[in-house]
Amino acid sequence: MSDLEFEQKRTLSRVEAADQLEAVAAALRRGGQAELDLGPGRLTVRIPDELRTEIEVELEDGEIDLEIEMSWQTPQPHGAAHKD
Repeated sequence: MSDLEFEQKRTLSRVEAADQLEAVAAALRRGGQAELDLGPGRLTVRIPDELRTEIEVELEDGEIDLEIEMSWQTPQPHGAAHKD
């Protein structure tokens, strides 16, 4: 089970989609604590210096899906017990 999950689906113009990607890119460049605009609100996340990425392009039934996924470990609180 996820500690936090957010999913957003909406229709954007090409320019709006580019603006959204540029905002994410700017947050990645800055690193550290980044504030991401999620439409109805904002989410603050810590972005480390290195992260894993996956890009997937799929063509099916006349529709192209482009997925960009980024993942990284969250910092463990001090004194947290490690799970074996």
